[in-house]
Amino acid sequence: MDMLFWKDVAIDTCVDALKIFPFLLVTYIIMEYLEHHTDRKMLDWLRHAGPLGPVIGAATGAIPQCGFSAAASNLYAARVISMGTLIAVYLSTSDEMLPLLISTQAPVVTVVMILVSKAAVGIVAGLIVDLVGNRLDRKKHEEEAEDEAEHAGHEGHHHGDSNIHRMCEREHCDCEKDGIFLSALKHSLKIVLFVMLITFLMNAFMKVFGAAGIQYVTIGQSYGVILLASLFGLIPNCGVSVALTQLYMSGVIGDGAAMAGLLVGAGVGLLVLLRVNRPFKDNAKIIGILWAVGFLTGCLLKAFGITFIR
Repeated sequence: MDMLFWKDVAIDTCVDALKIFPFLLVTYIIMEYLEHHTDRKMLDWLRHAGPLGPVIGAATGAIPQCGFSAAASNLYAARVISMGTLIAVYLSTSDEMLPLLISTQAPVVTVVMILVSKAAVGIVAGLIVDLVGNRLDRKKHEEEAEDEAEHAGHEGHHHGDSNIHRMCEREHCDCEKDGIFLSALKHSLKIVLFVMLITFLMNAFMKVFGAAGIQYVTIGQSYGVILLASLFGLIPNCGVSVALTQLYMSGVIGDGAAMAGLLVGAGVGLLVLLRVNRPFKDNAKIIGILWAVGFLTGCLLKAFGITFIR
């Protein structure tokens, strides 16, 4: 591998980082504002938005920018949005899929069906996750709310939202001293540097193996291919969604495999989640749910012979 190879990898990595940086910065500015100016009632309303959470999340994720999934990861880490809303964003995230479908002149009905299907799966899965989670954790949440209320009573209004405050402490930032913008900028730069490191390795992998490498192990339309595609889709790199879309449009993989891989493809959202969210078992649960929904959806499409190509 010559210097030109590594130069190309470095350029791709910087471009990927620049794409998500504005979304991270805006998200952290909002979070800092919430920490400094928004009272506890507003934050509780955002947390318990109910059915609107996954619906809004799925609609937002459908916009072709992987930065939204990174923003959602930060909001979930601060417990501003629910797990169901986060899952909805991840499942509906179109990443680089939509621009590629348009550039390959895919039929309009195909593009619409894929986008609507991803959003619908995101909404249904998000609602189920929130419904089940609320029932299982209701008592625990009530106890935590009481503890937080008592804690807030001792510390005063300024730190009314202990989740955002705890995340700031975990990141070792001095939010009060730095102010909203500078603190948000520091948060964003930390995340971007982390994403750049991982993305650099991912881009190097894609440069070496590319779509041909994925095609070698995913060719065909069996349930095994759906399984492999759903696992490849979890790789947090925009190149994976490009490869899966190309393979699908060229007829190498079927609708089930394509949808399975594209559903679980949350862009760099998973990288940000692993970086900012604790505990790790919570991240493992989210990734497990994401994969299960993608894989099962792909299997259902194959079983019922549903196709998006018209």
